[in-house]
Amino acid sequence: MMTTETPTDSLTTSIRLTDVAATKVAALLAQEGRDDLMLRVAVQPGGCSGLRYQLYFDDRNQDGDVVHEFGTVKVIIDKMSDPYLMGASIDFVDTIEKQGFTIDNPNAGGSCACGDSFN
Repeated sequence: MMTTETPTDSLTTSIRLTDVAATKVAALLAQEGRDDLMLRVAVQPGGCSGLRYQLYFDDRNQDGDVVHEFGTVKVIIDKMSDPYLMGASIDFVDTIEKQGFTIDNPNAGGSCACGDSFN
């Protein structure tokens, strides 16, 4: 069963996609030329701190997936990753020092120096 939520700013029990990140995801989806893709956010074992994030486009809905809608962008999270991502915020930064998606996760007890994994 798939659950669909429309997050608000006051909702802290689900993942949040900033407006900047939603705009970037929408632009990347437009480049793909497919309207059936969603941004899948997953937490997988690995990295120096024990867990790492994975962000990729997916056209599949699996049993237990939770879908969050941010305008035209859909973010999908599997049922095992969802508890790790409660209250997390995904942003997109584009500076001279760094370009890419960042995740601010209040559930992370710590992260590695490279910032690619957490515990």
